Amino acid sequence: MAVVAVGAVVYAQLQGNITTAPLRSDPDTSTGEPQLAEGDLNILLLGSDSRALASDGFGEDDGSERSDAMVLAHVSNDSTRIDAVQLPRDTVVDLPACDDTGRGSYEGGYGMLNSALEYGPACSVAAVEQLTGVTIDHFVQMDFEGFIGMVDAMGGIDVCLPEPLQDGHARLDLPAGAQSVNGEQALALARTRHALAEESDIARLGHQQMVLSAIVQKATKSDVLVRPDRLYAFLDAVTSSMTVDPGLGALTDLAGLAARVANVPMSSVTFVTMPTVPAPEDPNRVVPTADADVIFRALVDDAPLVLTTDEVAPDTTVRTAPVQILNGAGVAGLASRVSEDATGYGYTVSGLANADPSDLTVITAADTPDAQQTAQALASELGLAVTVQTGDVDGVQILLGADYTELTSQPRATPPPSRPVDAVSRSADTDLCVG
Repeated sequence: MAVVAVGAVVYAQLQGNITTAPLRSDPDTSTGEPQLAEGDLNILLLGSDSRALASDGFGEDDGSERSDAMVLAHVSNDSTRIDAVQLPRDTVVDLPACDDTGRGSYEGGYGMLNSALEYGPACSVAAVEQLTGVTIDHFVQMDFEGFIGMVDAMGGIDVCLPEPLQDGHARLDLPAGAQSVNGEQALALARTRHALAEESDIARLGHQQMVLSAIVQKATKSDVLVRPDRLYAFLDAVTSSMTVDPGLGALTDLAGLAARVANVPMSSVTFVTMPTVPAPEDPNRVVPTADADVIFRALVDDAPLVLTTDEVAPDTTVRTAPVQILNGAGVAGLASRVSEDATGYGYTVSGLANADPSDLTVITAADTPDAQQTAQALASELGLAVTVQTGDVDGVQILLGADYTELTSQPRATPPPSRPVDAVSRSADTDLCVG
């Protein structure tokens, strides 16, 4: 009876720690309650930079809140892998309008991705969904103190630095080499900019990957999971500083999710940074590349990510035949835009030209294996539900017709073929002194 009573008190305390907030600002857009035990899951992890904290060591609270870190974690349908995509906070996007969820409403507009959290986590969910095309099932938000408490409850984490790092702004002073760091040091390591040569958001994401990998490695060690004192301290630190959507609002929900992800081998937990280029209007901001689109599409299709660093068999989808693009749609600049998409997917565009007006989009390929496979892949990746014709052309020819916009706005009949992408990444089991 005493054990049951203590257990009930502990359960009530941990349950009382959890704060919930809406997943979506518009209840009518809800996709239904996803099952935690089955199906693929997309969870948005938000690290809040709010200074509304018990400690004043992070600066004065001015009432603002942004997402200092954002990770879109995809748990595969068969629970054999987790792909965690880091979304740089300095990404500029068209932020969607967001209804009031207790922090005010937002009319939408062009801005930095991290600013959406100012109006609540539901607005961050909407912004990430618009950026990626991925439907988010849950979110978990944590502040600075929660992160520190989580790491300290583990007894610290092990990291490895190729060179010493000092940053007075982040209160960071660490030597080179393998070492154990506490919660404050881990947070400083994940957040530092000034200790890095580039002093940019993108540059620090590599350190964030190392810290995240170290947390996964430490959390899965038996001394954290089987020692009641450490396990309770860990759960108390995590639950007392997190905000989640109602679907994760009960300890049983969090336990069910934890049990599922615990079965994923560390070698199949991959952290990858969204590929970016400098924004055209501001070199200090970034926008996603065509490689980012391939990553997001893989999450939607629950397909494994394929990186250029992976040792994989040669791609059976050939993209070697040259592609000529003709504009018969009467839309100025359409051929150029399609050319940018095609080259971003790895095709070689041999030429652009205007053509006589055409109502229909037509893809013609030479009667060779590489041209036929290139044409099929191009149609799939561009989302064109058209039959590839065989004709007397050099490689592949795509005639853009007046129906092009309507064709590409329809759901794809089949998942587009994947391709290797160039992105900064590491698996959770990678030696912390490597990379």
